[in-house]
Amino acid sequence: MCRWLAYAGAPVYLDELICKPVHSLVDQSLCATEAKSPTNGDGFGIGWYGERPESGLYRDILPAWNDPNLKSLAQQIRAGLFFAHVRASTGTASSRSNCHPFGHGRWLFMHNGQIGGYQQLRRRLEALIPDRYYDHRLGTTDSEALFYLLFANGLEDDPVGALSRTLAQVHQMMAQEGVREALRFTAALSDGRSIYAVRHASDQAPPSLYWRAAEGAGGPHGGRAVSIVSEPLEQPETWQSVPADRVLVVGPDLTVDFADLGFLQAAAE
Repeated sequence: MCRWLAYAGAPVYLDELICKPVHSLVDQSLCATEAKSPTNGDGFGIGWYGERPESGLYRDILPAWNDPNLKSLAQQIRAGLFFAHVRASTGTASSRSNCHPFGHGRWLFMHNGQIGGYQQLRRRLEALIPDRYYDHRLGTTDSEALFYLLFANGLEDDPVGALSRTLAQVHQMMAQEGVREALRFTAALSDGRSIYAVRHASDQAPPSLYWRAAEGAGGPHGGRAVSIVSEPLEQPETWQSVPADRVLVVGPDLTVDFADLGFLQAAAE
C-alpha cells in the first residue's frame, strides 16, 4: 500500500513535511509502520497549487529516498496547498504515468488502496468513463480509473456525492462479479481551494489516515494549517485518526468538517 500527505494553510516549503520530520514521507517510503508493506519504492509524486488555477505536478519512478530532484524542488517550492505520495504498486507497472497524484483541470487526486479483483473488473469500470475524460487517461492503475469515474459522477459540482456514487458503483460491480477481495479506498481530492479526504474499505480494515490542525504566526490565515497523513510525521499523540467511512472536508477558510458517504446510509436503511 502507498503513503501520502496533504497540506492546506499558510504557505510553507514542501520539505517541511516531505523531508524534515522524524517520520517524514521520505522516511515512510523506506520504513512505513502502518502499511501492509514497509517499503514504498515504486515511484513518488508531488502536486501543488501556485498562482494559476491548475496545479503543478512532478512525478517519477525512482524511490523518493533516491531522487535528488525531489529534495531540491521541495526546498524551493512554497505552497499553501499541496499533495505528496509515495507508491507501493499493487500489480500495475512502475511508470511515471502510474505515479500519483493524478491531475485533470484544477483537480488533484491521490489514493492508497486497491479495487479487489481489478483485472476482472477493469474493462467494465473503464467503460463507465465518458469519452471526454477517458482520452486523458495515461496509465493503467485502478486509482486513475477511479479518478475519472469521479468526474463521470459529478465531481466538479458535488465532490462528496461523487465519492459516494463512485464507491457504490464499484461495490455493486464487485458483488455482480463475485469478487471476494476487498475494496480499500483512502484517498484525497482537491480543486485548489478545498481538500476532500476519505477513508473507506469493504472489509472494515481501511488503510490508516490521520489529521491535525495547528495554529502559528503569520500567513494569510494567521498561520493556521491542516495536515492529513497516512502516518503521523512526529508526536503521534497530536494526530487524530480520520473515522472510517467518513469524508474529511477542509474548506477554503481551513475549517474542518466531516461528511457521510451517502450510499452507506442508504444501504443501512
